[in-house]
Amino acid sequence: MHQTMCPSPSLLRAMVQERTSNLSAGQGQERVGLTQAGHNAVAVCLGFILVTGFLSNFLVLIVFAKFRSLWTPINLILLNISLSDVLVCVFGTPFSFAASVCGRWLIGEDGCKWYGFANSLFGIVSLVSLAALSYERYTTVLRHSLVDLSDFRKARLCILGSWLYSLFWTLPPFFGWSSYGPEGSGITCSVQWHQRSVANVSYVLCLFIFCLLLPLLLMVYSYGHILLAIKRVGKINVLSAQRREQHILFMVLSMVSCYMLCWMPYGVMALVTTFGRSGTVTPVASIVPAILAKFSTVVNPLIYIFFNNQFSRCVVAFFKCQDDPNCAQGDGPPTPKTHFSVLSPLRRETSLSAAQLHISTPKSTVYGTRTDHHTIVVRYTA
Repeated sequence: MHQTMCPSPSLLRAMVQERTSNLSAGQGQERVGLTQAGHNAVAVCLGFILVTGFLSNFLVLIVFAKFRSLWTPINLILLNISLSDVLVCVFGTPFSFAASVCGRWLIGEDGCKWYGFANSLFGIVSLVSLAALSYERYTTVLRHSLVDLSDFRKARLCILGSWLYSLFWTLPPFFGWSSYGPEGSGITCSVQWHQRSVANVSYVLCLFIFCLLLPLLLMVYSYGHILLAIKRVGKINVLSAQRREQHILFMVLSMVSCYMLCWMPYGVMALVTTFGRSGTVTPVASIVPAILAKFSTVVNPLIYIFFNNQFSRCVVAFFKCQDDPNCAQGDGPPTPKTHFSVLSPLRRETSLSAAQLHISTPKSTVYGTRTDHHTIVVRYTA
């Protein structure tokens, strides 16, 4: 008679723990992990994002610190975007990169919660700042007065508000409104999208509406009205305005498209995971939106910073060890009457002298009509 061999209690516990770790919490579905080739591919992508995102955004911070001509309210919001992206590259991406190299999460449950919180915090700060930047440009273009570039109060309020707003939406998981935990194949952590409790579903829905959709709508509204304003100017000077319109249209499409490319797949994945059938979004498929969201740290400085002529000149001057190219004397920030666009309606009897309009700089372009109301467009390309 053959003796029946029973596994020891310690072996049983090890088997149960291994089985539990391979299950998706709350779903009872087996978590399909990445192959070694998949982990290597993810590691290459995250490594590129880590190095490129950190270096480009850190360069932005150094150039901003060196050249005082860049110290304007709108550029201060850009600086906040770069700062949040650098923090993602320092406190977020290295952990997921190390996890993809080793094929498993390395810093435990508390580290997973920190990773999910930090990436959510810095990501929402970046999204809100992008929306605030678009609205600030919109108000600058359409306001009927000159812009005082020495007044940083509004920009500082926007920056402070972006951090407080982000904290308002990222702290609740620590107090029971949803939670942070592993996502995808286990090499990243975020909000537990797959949990179907009322608290988690309501949190995911609010997060999507107020932290992703609302900033996108504000960007579309702001840049859309800027395009409409440029179209109205096109009736005055067709050739020049068409070139300007094409340039701004390209910039607007780039900004909105990159926003949607980097963040919308992640938001849609979260909604499908939360409201769709269990197992609709596989762990392997969920890693792609997570990588795209991190790719925003590379895209943001390219779109918002390096396409800026003023900043590009400063970057060239930085590598050539030259003085500030945007200041005549190189010893101070620009005056409050440069580096902005403004649409200013003037009545027929208003004098159009350069002294009154403060457009003596040769880098400005002025268009006007001889109708009942004159529209003066001042565009500084510096």
